Amino acid sequence: MEFKQLRSFVTVAEQSSFTKAARILYISQPTISTHIRQLEAELNASLIIRTTKNVELTAKGQEVYGYAVSILNMQDRMIRSCGSEKRKILQLGASTIPSAYVLPEVLPAFGRLHPDVYFVVHQGDSQSVTDAILDKVYDLGLIGMKCSVPGLDCIPFCEDHMVFITPVSEPFLRLQEEADPEPVIRRLLEEPIILREKGSGSQKSADRFLAAIKVNEKDLKVAARINDQEAIKNMVAGGLGVSIISERAARNFRQEKRILVFPLPEDSASRTLCVICRKDFRHSSYAEDFIRFLTEEYEKESAF
Repeated sequence: MEFKQLRSFVTVAEQSSFTKAARILYISQPTISTHIRQLEAELNASLIIRTTKNVELTAKGQEVYGYAVSILNMQDRMIRSCGSEKRKILQLGASTIPSAYVLPEVLPAFGRLHPDVYFVVHQGDSQSVTDAILDKVYDLGLIGMKCSVPGLDCIPFCEDHMVFITPVSEPFLRLQEEADPEPVIRRLLEEPIILREKGSGSQKSADRFLAAIKVNEKDLKVAARINDQEAIKNMVAGGLGVSIISERAARNFRQEKRILVFPLPEDSASRTLCVICRKDFRHSSYAEDFIRFLTEEYEKESAF
């Protein structure tokens, strides 16, 4: 079995056409047909039903398609990894807060010290980044929570805090004048609330805060679940509800006076941003340099 046979099969399956597959792979249609015949002969199974109108996978073909996609993805990652080592490219997975509010600060500063190192950044929620690190998709991951997953090293580099954000309006401005934060928080929880998706570190921190004050999510007026932090801020600024988000994410809207920010109790609202990698990951010198730079930069920040 050869990679070229699997790639021909996957491309035909995805395009439902031998002609389109040949065009995409820059090989002849008879060659595509030969690759698939060879694959079927080796597996002793019919994979494709070809009619005058279209191309369909057999039941066995659908099963083999899943295996073939996994094999080709692994091949691509291997090639990327070997090429990255030579060209000093780091594949980073980053959850929303590190991706939007940490990396834009860190990467230019690191780049000035290491002009030969390049980054490819993939964004997802904290859970998907963790899963991808375990699957060896990325070299390093930056996530919005501590994790204790077998096989992973989790290195804290930065403290973050969750805050309540609201629209700018007279009732909320009056709430900001209240001295006792607890009744203020209880009052805010009566408003329609916009939450993050379940896999995000931000939402897990919000869930931890709600649990600490003994509030069940089913008792909230959940207006929406939005994956994008910027969209949440815009919706709150537009008066569609309140939300619990990272203080780092709230800074720009707060400075522009587009939202009001209410701090949450420190013991239940703080969280740690971490860099993660596989324990068996063979660190390149520049990956180690980046981890060291990241932790040292935010040690400076906490010192002020």
